[in-house]
Amino acid sequence: MEYEKTPANTINRKANKANYEVATVHSIVNEAPILHVSFVPDPYEPVPVILPMIGLMAKYGSDEDEHCYLHGYTASRFFKQTTKEGESGDPEGLQVCIAATIVDGLVLSLTPNSHSMNFRSSVLHGRATVVTDTAERLWAMEEITNSVVPGRWGQTRVPPNSTEMTSTKILKVKISSASSKIRAAEPSDEKYDVERSDVIDHVWTGVVPIHQSFGEPIPSSYNKVKDVPPNLTEYIAKANEDGSKYAQEVATKSPPK
Repeated sequence: MEYEKTPANTINRKANKANYEVATVHSIVNEAPILHVSFVPDPYEPVPVILPMIGLMAKYGSDEDEHCYLHGYTASRFFKQTTKEGESGDPEGLQVCIAATIVDGLVLSLTPNSHSMNFRSSVLHGRATVVTDTAERLWAMEEITNSVVPGRWGQTRVPPNSTEMTSTKILKVKISSASSKIRAAEPSDEKYDVERSDVIDHVWTGVVPIHQSFGEPIPSSYNKVKDVPPNLTEYIAKANEDGSKYAQEVATKSPPK
């Protein structure tokens, strides 16, 4: 299944790196540790704002499609504006753009202009509304918490108390268009540079793999639990292994034609 190409999501430059598959677009969103959400807080002063947020793509109950759920606090400008839109503005919600980016390597070419990065990125457009149903809010909170560390929700003091439920809000973004762009290959230099001995014999070219690396867990000053939860240890080991493996594998792939 793919997102339909529209003027909003069609990638024109380097179109061979474009991907419109729903699964690919959503997987990048779910792997990125931070999402950048942009919106215009006041239509009379159209200065866009970008906020780093935690979120994920997920499907609740009988919903046919996955939506992007975002976690934040009631007092934030974003949530105030979204609530305002729902009460007196567009009932479909506040227009937003969400970006997720993962960097997988520094691509060092023969010339400065050919330098690049190996990366995976997704950009989504949609409308955000505040989740008011308590069951859906709790479900989204659990999903988002477990997206940080699998199984973490059940290892904490839950459910949230009334104060926490009041101060925390969940936004649900219905996606109208989206696309992803991926670079996963070794450098790509012009033939005339590759064939020049004065260049190729003096300039190192290749890829420096980049991946997110989790360190050893450090207990808090008031921690009383001696052993680190096994699921946390396993998650760290697997995430580090998978990230390193992917970054190294794509560093040797041939660029797409």
